[in-house]
Amino acid sequence: MQVSISLPRDGTTDWQSTIAYVQEAERLGVTTVWSAEAWGHDGLTPLAFLAGQTSTIKLGTGILQGGTRTPALLGMTCMGMQSVSNGRFLLGFGTSGPQVIEGWHGIPFAGAVSRIRETIEIVRKVVSGERVTYQGRHYTLPLPGGEGKALRTSAQGLAHQPIYVASLGPKSLRMTGELADGWLGTSFVPETADVFLDPMRDGAAAAGRSFDAIDIEAGGAVEFTDDVDEAAARHARGIAFTLGAMGSPTTNFYNDAFVRQGWADEAKAVQRLWVDGKRDEARDRVPVELAMKINCLGTEEMVRDRLRVYRDAGVTTFRAGVDGTIDERIETLGGLMRLVGEINAE
Repeated sequence: MQVSISLPRDGTTDWQSTIAYVQEAERLGVTTVWSAEAWGHDGLTPLAFLAGQTSTIKLGTGILQGGTRTPALLGMTCMGMQSVSNGRFLLGFGTSGPQVIEGWHGIPFAGAVSRIRETIEIVRKVVSGERVTYQGRHYTLPLPGGEGKALRTSAQGLAHQPIYVASLGPKSLRMTGELADGWLGTSFVPETADVFLDPMRDGAAAAGRSFDAIDIEAGGAVEFTDDVDEAAARHARGIAFTLGAMGSPTTNFYNDAFVRQGWADEAKAVQRLWVDGKRDEARDRVPVELAMKINCLGTEEMVRDRLRVYRDAGVTTFRAGVDGTIDERIETLGGLMRLVGEINAE
């Protein structure tokens, strides 16, 4: 089980509530807390803060944006975070998309997947303590023709740094299967899990490694309610932002993922309405069925059954999106962890 935190845009973060939520998640047996990064707060600072407020829960970046930090800096960050957290840090990152990478960071998006591959390979060299040399499409170390020389870290190296990749396209998924310790899945319908898992299996086989060694993380919102229709309709409207706004009109990896899972007509219709400025119509166009499939909504029995579907699809760690006040979130999380315990005991 894993949960996520993110900092609100209005600066009203109640850190005491955040600490209480994560500490309670740790007490309940949640494996990991992930910290998001978009174009507001960075994804690392909250984890460094939480490292001093927790003792066993793992701390992951979900996700850092690929290409925005040099591989060497990422390796240094891993070593620093492992030190302050006593070995609990997970590095999660992905390609992001051209709107953010080119618009916010001013970095060309072309070759994003190969840049992630090179970054993983260099980070592993950095944290291992070996002298770092590399020849790639995006990175060459040391830089040719300059005064640089191959260096090794002056910090204590790591036996292993867990690296998780958020990938959606087939090429990126194959690379995840080849190199990553885990996958951070989004736009995921468990009934069509093989759309994502088959490319990862191919990548793992090509690299001569076991696919079972990869932690498959996916999930959605969790809400216990007897008013299933209201909850499903509300969550369906929330999916419109993902389908319409999480990318440009021509490049939206989240939308493409739903298309590959058999939701092409709905995904493209919502995107067109959103791009045309018809936001309410776009929200109304999202099928309620989709909200039920990517989330765990309804009675206790319905949530339990849905968790089994995720388990049977191959998900090894469920990502729980829990909303509400701090008391409501803790209550929901406690109920969820009880169900997970029952399912794991089956």
